[in-house]
Amino acid sequence: MKRNKILYLMFLPVGIYFLIFAYFPMAGIVVAFKEFNYRDGLFGSPWIGWENFKFFFSSGKAFLVTKNTVLYNLVFLFLYTVFSVLAAVFIAEVNNKVFKKISQSMMFLPYFISWVVVSAFMYNFCNYEYGIVNTVLKFFGREPVSVYSTPSYWYFLLPFLYVWKSIGYGSVLYLAAIMGIDQECYEAAKIDGANVFQRVRYITIPCLRPTIVILVLMGLGRIMRGDFDMFYQLIGKNGVLMNATDIIDTLVFRSLIDLGDWGMASAAGLYQSVLCFIIIVLANWIVKKVEPDYALF
Repeated sequence: MKRNKILYLMFLPVGIYFLIFAYFPMAGIVVAFKEFNYRDGLFGSPWIGWENFKFFFSSGKAFLVTKNTVLYNLVFLFLYTVFSVLAAVFIAEVNNKVFKKISQSMMFLPYFISWVVVSAFMYNFCNYEYGIVNTVLKFFGREPVSVYSTPSYWYFLLPFLYVWKSIGYGSVLYLAAIMGIDQECYEAAKIDGANVFQRVRYITIPCLRPTIVILVLMGLGRIMRGDFDMFYQLIGKNGVLMNATDIIDTLVFRSLIDLGDWGMASAAGLYQSVLCFIIIVLANWIVKKVEPDYALF
């Protein structure tokens, strides 16, 4: 520690942050096994064992929200990875510096837009009575579409909006990895007559594999945690869309706000965390068996 004291001092703010906001609050896990009330507090509330978990699984929502959370996140992760890599490769291969900077900025801009603002955009585009889409359809004599009462539309809208908002951030990560590739490899390929597509296929993509695997593993660690802001702001409490778009995070939020059920909300959150842990350990174990150098631990 004496030899690396500067590095430890640099790490200290991050360590304090995670202790305060991640590790100390883990004591609150006990709420999942208690009938929480404000009078007795966190540790004084009566212990009820697995009753909160029984209530969660017998409510009929456990399987539905788990399925929705996993499937949406798998689709998000796949599309995010594919389009982020494609965007990074596209930007790296563009020679015009002005166009490169403008396109990268335009892709990165949605990342800073709040989901509250995106939901306002969506409402003004897709509102049944006066939305832009339905206004155009009516102008051409077509029947308006009811986006907010048709669950099937959201199977495509949610992945589209997620990719649109996050592709800029993802492309920056992969672009940084591309910039780290030895340029002599590309120069040698050009001398050998390789075109741009061959250089991307045989040099860029293989060199990106470690970065892709690590980021996918980190994404799998969050596979049970849905993007609460996105789902809540876009869908809200729309009962018509609930079965198609309800995830664990929104269920936990409604349990707290509508029912005031701290125990069930905590049980659902613990169930979510345990599954996340199991998935990331299994995924890392598989990667370690196939390609040990790419594993997280």
